[in-house]
Amino acid sequence: MPFVASVKASKGKVVRQTFAGISSQVSSLRDIVILLVVSTLLALSVAVPASANERYAAYVLDANTGQVLFARNENARRYPASLTKMMTLYMVFEAIEAKRFTTNSQLPFSKNAASEPPTKLGVRAGGSITIDTAIKALVTRSANDVSTALAEFVGGSEANFARMMTAKAKQLGMTNTLFRNAHGLPNPEQYTTARDMAILGVALREHFPRHYSYFSTRSFNYGKQRINTHNRMFGRVQGVDGIKTGYIRASGFNLVTSVKDNGRSVVAVVMGGQSARSRDDHMAALLRDHLPKASRRDGGNLVAARQLNTGSAVVAAAASPFTLPKRDAPTPSFRPRAPEADLPIIAYAQETAATSAPMPTAVAAAVTSNPVPALPVASVPVPTSAEERMGTGTVDPIMTASTERSGWVVQIASSPSQSDAFAALVRTGKEANNVLASANAFIEQFNNKGTTYYRARFGGFASKDQAWNACSALKKQKIDCFAVQL
Repeated sequence: MPFVASVKASKGKVVRQTFAGISSQVSSLRDIVILLVVSTLLALSVAVPASANERYAAYVLDANTGQVLFARNENARRYPASLTKMMTLYMVFEAIEAKRFTTNSQLPFSKNAASEPPTKLGVRAGGSITIDTAIKALVTRSANDVSTALAEFVGGSEANFARMMTAKAKQLGMTNTLFRNAHGLPNPEQYTTARDMAILGVALREHFPRHYSYFSTRSFNYGKQRINTHNRMFGRVQGVDGIKTGYIRASGFNLVTSVKDNGRSVVAVVMGGQSARSRDDHMAALLRDHLPKASRRDGGNLVAARQLNTGSAVVAAAASPFTLPKRDAPTPSFRPRAPEADLPIIAYAQETAATSAPMPTAVAAAVTSNPVPALPVASVPVPTSAEERMGTGTVDPIMTASTERSGWVVQIASSPSQSDAFAALVRTGKEANNVLASANAFIEQFNNKGTTYYRARFGGFASKDQAWNACSALKKQKIDCFAVQL
């Protein structure tokens, strides 16, 4: 039959010829059935190339509101591959903000780190690079040797660092993620989900606005090399500013992408792509279809202020199952770091409490009712080494003093000078009066290696959500902070 012969020669040609002159080519019921089957198969091959893949998962999140715009297999466990390095960098950024080291610090390479398989930067055992170079190498080349070096540098060992990563994931709301290494190379016990990777993508953007720009790095020079990014979404979709690609054979091709355009803000995840190109094509299609649906509304400080003033929790997207702390949420309470005295003393440590400007009500009340020398104090040892922090294999939360106060607090500074800590409270109270109007300012004393330090804190938060959202608002105003439970 002419129709059947033409199907074997060219499926595309059959479809065009059939619709152009179906009455002349279809002469029996059998031909009609063949036509319908071929047409249906062609349509399905275009419509669902990704979802037919058993490793496929996808998630598109409106980062302004928390609304889920698209979800497929979003809670199914998948291998993260090099998306793992997003959490590695989260931990690095956190340590930088805790003043454990800077981007100019040297990162040493052990024999273990130098021996990691490609892709890698190729630093020899005993060599070193700057933290800045290390971050860029992770973002662009996805260097496995650098990941391990960072894990050992921050966590004392890669095993300890992996436990720290998992603990951090749980605190961020990544309830279905387990890390066993810092690079994403194959490990059958390491898993995550598309939803959890979206949570991490938003957290990186909003917790570390000063460091997130690293994810926009398209290339950088290392020695005589020019290293280019693996991320091909730059320039393909307007507003793309990162984040990360990943691939191992078990996972397929993974991608997390962040877009900010015309007031809209989206984080999208594709996992299990059959090729880098098909993954990128699918991501572009998801963004094209769902970015226009995203809201231009940004809750910002309004959410935190409303929570503090009313004492009730306000959920950003009540109709949404997405539960990430609101954008610009603070670093969670566990902060693996050197002694707390290394926390930022912040610029206003040089300022004094004496000022002609009126003090916010909350701070003024603390000052008049409790002069600085009489503020409640308590002592707590601060573990300094990675082994002390990690204990016998578990991850310790940040230690806090046992005082009259309870519940959640927001810490904005730690200083060996009580007057500097006090000045930090005054300055922060003035700059963020709309956020902290109902909070109680206080200073807490602790000792470390024979030296006395003072924590500058705001209390009075009835829940973790209230404290996180208050710090969310402070972060938006470029005020460093973190939330902790007493």
